Amino acid sequence: QVQLVESGGGLVQAGGSLRLSCAASGRTFSSRAMGWFRQAPGKEREFVAAINWSGGSTYYADSVTGRFTISRDNAKNTVYLQMNSPKPEDTAVYYCAAQPPTSGYGFDASTYDYWGPGTQVTVSS
Repeated sequence: QVQLVESGGGLVQAGGSLRLSCAASGRTFSSRAMGWFRQAPGKEREFVAAINWSGGSTYYADSVTGRFTISRDNAKNTVYLQMNSPKPEDTAVYYCAAQPPTSGYGFDASTYDYWGPGTQVTVSS
């Protein structure tokens, strides 16, 4: 079992910065690829970023490439999403998710088996 809890959401001005954190319980965190997804009102959940188990490989949605950075600290069982220069269209509930141990990482939400409850990010113009 893995429990994920996001934090760091809130209100940010466009062009500012915000860092989301996702704390994981359990002893398998360091063997799991992790991802961030988001869901805006009236829209489907969409992929934002993913990172492999070691942190050596990352993958981003085109919409956030160059602005957002995913990273992880396996000693702290935590994955981060640094959001720089956010835009109003980045407003959404952000979720972190965990892949099964030793799986690859990617954009397909159906391959992630644990999810956090989400944290709201609102970007004002």
